[in-house]
Amino acid sequence: MTPALPSTEERLALRRAQNYRRLVIGLRTGLAVVAIAAWEITVRIGWLDPFFFSQPSAIYQQLVTWLTEGTGQGPLWSELLVTMEETALGFLIGSVLGIVFGIALGRNKLAADVFSIYIKVANAIPRVVLGSIFIIMFGLGMGSKVALAVVMVFFVVFGNAFQGVREADRNMIANAYILGASARQVTTSVVLPSALSWILASLHVSFGFALVGAVVGEFLGARHGIGLLISTAQGTFNAAGVFAAMIVLAIVALGAEYLLTAVENKLLKWKPPQFVEMGM
Repeated sequence: MTPALPSTEERLALRRAQNYRRLVIGLRTGLAVVAIAAWEITVRIGWLDPFFFSQPSAIYQQLVTWLTEGTGQGPLWSELLVTMEETALGFLIGSVLGIVFGIALGRNKLAADVFSIYIKVANAIPRVVLGSIFIIMFGLGMGSKVALAVVMVFFVVFGNAFQGVREADRNMIANAYILGASARQVTTSVVLPSALSWILASLHVSFGFALVGAVVGEFLGARHGIGLLISTAQGTFNAAGVFAAMIVLAIVALGAEYLLTAVENKLLKWKPPQFVEMGM
């Protein structure tokens, strides 16, 4: 069967969408170019002190040096790999725990009422303090950074999963029970799909928190990693090194955001595009 050709209105709508996309990309690129050029110029004419703010050309040269000659701790890629391993483990463990506990407490009112006060107290503890405690407990290795990343991720995912379960349609749940579904079937077939949007939304934010947890843990004490690279650059008053490390982390976070968006679009392809695509 020959597929139907798009109508004139559909072609016009597609063309407008493509033009808008090009406009957004052009404006984003132009804004970045103007900001970088203004930064470089203001440093060169003396309006900004390069000792504190560095300059784009020095940051670029620092990145080239790291890529070609390596860092003081070793090759840049090996330092980045250490940070990414800590971030990925913390993100995965924290997300799984947050989803499991969020759904479990969201489905059990008694458990939610009992444990809610303890979760609020734990969430109120400053993360930097926990990072120091984890270093004392697990040492300078990967364990302390993963533990801090898990804590950073857990509360974000838990809160969204819990709220998503509470927002599930009560009529659909009641109808599922009437049709003979078990509690487990209701959770997996009704509640979990209903909370999926909430959970996926939290994952976008929580990966950044996992990265922050890993870097902060490395900053507090580590043998390798981007956080240690930032700490070393700070100790030698190398502002270009600090900004260069921040750029590396930003690129990683942006790549993870695109990957999570692609996964979200696959899982929520039944939703209208305007609710799924975030314009990234």
